[in-house]
Parts: sequence; C-alpha cells; structure tokens
Amino acid sequence: MTGPGGVMVSAPASGTGKTTVMLGLLRALAEDGLCVQPYKSGPDYIDPAFHRAACGRASFNLDSWAMGPELWAAIAAQAAGADLCVAEGSMGLYDGVASRGQIGFGSSAETAARMGWPVILVLDVSGQAQSAAATALGFARYAPDLPFAGVILNRVASPRHERLTRLGMERAGLPVLGALPRRGDLALPERHLGLIQAVEHPDLETAISGYAAFLRAHVDLGAVRAAASGGMGPAPGRLPDPPAQRIALAQDAAFSFTYPHLLQGWREAGAEIVPFSPLADEAPDAEADLVWLPGGYPELHAGRLAAAGRFLDGLRRHARTRAVHGECGGYMALGAALVDKDGTAHEMAGLLGLVTSYEKRRFHLGYRRAVLETGMPGFAPGTALRGHEFHYSTILEQPDTALARVTDADGTPVPETGSRRGAVTGTFFHLIAAEAG
Repeated sequence: MTGPGGVMVSAPASGTGKTTVMLGLLRALAEDGLCVQPYKSGPDYIDPAFHRAACGRASFNLDSWAMGPELWAAIAAQAAGADLCVAEGSMGLYDGVASRGQIGFGSSAETAARMGWPVILVLDVSGQAQSAAATALGFARYAPDLPFAGVILNRVASPRHERLTRLGMERAGLPVLGALPRRGDLALPERHLGLIQAVEHPDLETAISGYAAFLRAHVDLGAVRAAASGGMGPAPGRLPDPPAQRIALAQDAAFSFTYPHLLQGWREAGAEIVPFSPLADEAPDAEADLVWLPGGYPELHAGRLAAAGRFLDGLRRHARTRAVHGECGGYMALGAALVDKDGTAHEMAGLLGLVTSYEKRRFHLGYRRAVLETGMPGFAPGTALRGHEFHYSTILEQPDTALARVTDADGTPVPETGSRRGAVTGTFFHLIAAEAG
C-alpha cells in the first residue's frame, strides 16, 4: 500500500510564478474539501510557512542531497491521512549541486522521480508563443523516465497569445492544464533572501484567497487531481531526535528559520519546546535545558535586539551553566557585534567573539557538510552534519574555537566554520540532518 499520490509544481527557472501558483493550488484544493499535504523540494526555509497558511497543514522539505533514506521515509510518512501531496520545486526543475546521470543531485526532478510525482511545469510565456512548446518539450524529454503531467502557462498576454501557445503545446503533445492571464498583482513581496516571511505579509489571507480564485478560474483542477500519482508506502524512518528535553526556541520576525521536520521530530520524541520572542524583549525560559536561536533577519532589527535587556540578560544567565546554540542569524546575535547595512555597529549578546557586517554585502549560498571538531547540542565531536547556508553577512572577527571543519557540496573548505566558547555554539549553516552512522 502506497501513500497518497502527488504532483511536483516546478519551472524552468526561478521567477516564473510557481510559488503563487502553488499557493493558489493548495488553497483551491483545500476549499474543495481535500486534505492536501504540501512539500518543498530543497533547502528553502521560507516557503513552508506560506504553504501551511494556504492549506492548514504543516509543510516539510525533501532534500535528496542532505537527507538519508530513513529521514526521507519519515518525512514522506507525514502525508499519512492526506488525499494528495503537492510539492513545490526550487530554482529550475533540473538544477542541483552536482550531476548523477541526467538529473541534478538535490534537484526538484530528483525529488519527483524518487516519489513518483508527475511534474507540472509552470511556464512563463512572456514574449513567445509556439516557441514555448520547444522549451517545455525539452524539459519533458530531458529525463525520459521522469513522469510529466503537463504545463500551466503563466503571464499570457491575450486570448490570441493563449491560442497560439496552445497550438505549440498541442503539436508537441503536451497537456495544457491551465493558462493564467498576465496580472501585476500576483507577485509576493520579496527582500534579499527571497520572499518576505509569511508572518510579515501585510494581508496574507486575502492574497492567498485571491490566488485560489485566480487558479480556479484558469486551471483545470480536476486534471491536476487526476495527474497525481506515486507516493511512498510505509517504510522504516525516523525524524531527528531533540538536542535537549526542554528547549527555549526564539520565534519572531528576527528568528524564524527552523526546518519543520526538526521541530516535528523534537515534539514526537517528547521534547518540550517553549517559544519566546527576543524582539518583544522576552527572556528564554528559565527552566530550559537549551536555548536555540534560529536564523532569520536580526540585521533588520539589530537596534531593538541590542536594547532588549531582559532577553540579553536572560540569555547570558542561561549560558553560564547550560547550552546555547545559534544558527546563522541566531549565531550573529550571540556574537560581540553586528554591523548593519548603514555601517552602524550594534552590540549583541557577547557570548561569542563573532563580529559580522552587512555594510559590505557578500552572498553566501550552498549546501554545507560539517564534521564537528567539538560537540554541539545533540551531537558528539566527530559527527558529520549536513545543512545549508544562505546569507549576505561578512565575518569581521571570529576569535573563538572553530566548531567544525566545513565544506561545500563539492568538498571545498569554506571559512564559516562556526564557533564554540564554553557552553555556547553557533554555525552559519542551518542544520538539516546528521549523516547516518
């Protein structure tokens, strides 16, 4: 017996409108009474919150580079009880970190192939008509064994444009599942890490309802449902164990990037997660075994964080006797100072000597493999971890003991090794999973 069937919503490249299509599709199917399980292919930590807002069910990442078979099976099992799965791809369909045969390692195509989900290609047809079929046909045939459901034409300029584009798809033998007229109000707000966070959207519910109505008017939802197939049956799998029993977790607009499968695993194992807001100047739970500061946007709130006396005092008290860990933005908040884009230095917690700057932006993006030189919460020295780094900050000072030997997906060393001082640790990468022993 397999799990519910699904589809993969992907595109030739970023910026084609697949996220708004995904959100409208999730909401429209949920409005039709279906229980929809959303997924995100790859290491994105912003989109899953939008997915949950659209269909009311937690969304999980599937990542063939970072996840072993057991974790993959455990995350696939989260679809139990759903009627169908809808996954959103990242970047272009075949974009991955390396190649294995015809499909990029870690790509959306690899996720779709592993799950047996047919691909729905969202195609921006601006500036072309019949020629769009050549692009779609190339994607459909690039990996002949990859199931392909059809295309959704996006940014169609006129009825004549749609007719000509459909003629090309008909000649290529590719089903057209929908055609979306060009609309300027469909773009989600963005900032330097991509979309703004779901919690920051000024009127997310209205936006998603609008996407659903738009999709319902222009996409054959019955054909989408009929295309769903694949899925995984029951298989041995286990979500990650918690790094402590009682975890104080920073959660607000400055600290929100934690992968959903980690939190689900912690809860299923019986850990207590006690959220608190540094931006509201809340101290972490005094009874917590561990304080965990996720990534986010501390650079946008550096002044408020520097002035949050109760938060900083509580954090420093905790660190005297118990563990504190920070990821990316959380790591920067544990440091001595953060320099914002205007060149103003803001004093941070000072639990590590790290000084970072956004004044001279430098883009850091990619998978990371880290072999721990010293332990960190939940992991012993020598453990190999897999994660993802995505930020624009530059290290000015990093005087503490290196936490790990860190490389990119190709094995090339990177200088962002993380830090340790006493019970305090931090990394620039966002943890996805430990490698299987």
